[in-house]
Amino acid sequence: MTEEFCDKLHLRKDNIAKLNLINSIIEEYTEDNLTLTLRQLFYQLVTREIIPNTGKEYKKLSPLLTKGRMAGIVDWEAIEDRLRVPYLPYWVHDMADALKDTARQHRLDRQKGQKNYLELWIEKDALSGFLKPITSHYHIQLMVNRGFSSTTAMHDAYERISEQESLGQEAIILYLGDHDPSGLYMIQDIKNRLNEFGVDPEIKAIGLTMEQVKKYNPPPNTAKEKDPRAKKYIHEFGHVSWEVDALNPKILNALVKKNIESRIDMELFEKQLAQEEQDKERLRKIADEFDQDQESQDKDQDEV
Repeated sequence: MTEEFCDKLHLRKDNIAKLNLINSIIEEYTEDNLTLTLRQLFYQLVTREIIPNTGKEYKKLSPLLTKGRMAGIVDWEAIEDRLRVPYLPYWVHDMADALKDTARQHRLDRQKGQKNYLELWIEKDALSGFLKPITSHYHIQLMVNRGFSSTTAMHDAYERISEQESLGQEAIILYLGDHDPSGLYMIQDIKNRLNEFGVDPEIKAIGLTMEQVKKYNPPPNTAKEKDPRAKKYIHEFGHVSWEVDALNPKILNALVKKNIESRIDMELFEKQLAQEEQDKERLRKIADEFDQDQESQDKDQDEV
C-alpha cells in the first residue's frame, strides 16, 4: 500500500483506521477457518460499537471494503460472495491422479444406522458458508430457504423425509432464522406445508430465540410493520426484531454442533469415521501401486 494509491482511491486517515479495525475482526475468524460475508462483518462492527446499525452505514461498508482491497489493506480472500461463484467441471491429470483423488474424497454414509434423520434449514444463504463444513462433517442435509421456501423445494424435502421415515427413522428439522415477524412464522409455515404433502417431522427452532437475544445481545432492528404478521409479533415482543446472522459465527457453529450431537448416536458416528479412514488407507495404497506401475511403464517406453 502506498500513500499515493490511498489518495487516488480517496481513502482518508479515518477510513484507513476503520479498515485496520476491520482487519482485526477478520483475523479473529480466519484463525478458526471462518470467512465472513459483508452482512456478518457489518453486524460485528455494530456489535463492537464501531458503526451504528443503520442502512446508511451498511451501504457505505461495501465501497469502503472495495477501496481497502484495491489499496492492499484488506485481503481479497477476507470476504466471500456466496452468490457469484465460478464453475469449472471436475477433471484430473491422469488415471493415477483420479485414484488419488478418489482416496481423498472417499466417504461413507456417516449417518448410517442412526435412529434420527436430521436436516438443518436456514433462512439465509449468508449462514451457509461457515455452517456447511459442520453439516458436511456430520453428513446431514443443509437446506437454504432464502426466506419462505418454494413449493418445489418443499416437495423435494417431503420426498427425502418420506424415504427416511419408510426406513424407520424419525425426521427432525433443525431451523435457524431471524427473530422477526416472518422469521418466526416460517417455522409454522414449514410444518404446515410439509403436512400437506403427508409428512410431519419435528421442527426444532434452535435460533434465533428470545433467550439467545437476552444472552448474546445482538444489535436490534425495527420490526417491519408492513409485514402482515407484524401485529401479532409486536403484541408479544414489541417493535424490535433481530437477525440471526447478527450472532457471532462461532456461537452459531457451537449451537448447530451441539444440537446435532445431542440427537445422534455419537459412538455409531465415530465407528463410521474410523471405517472411512481404513477404507481411505486401502485406496491410497492402491493409488500408490498404480502410480509406481505407471512410472515403470513410462520408463520402459522411454528406453525403447
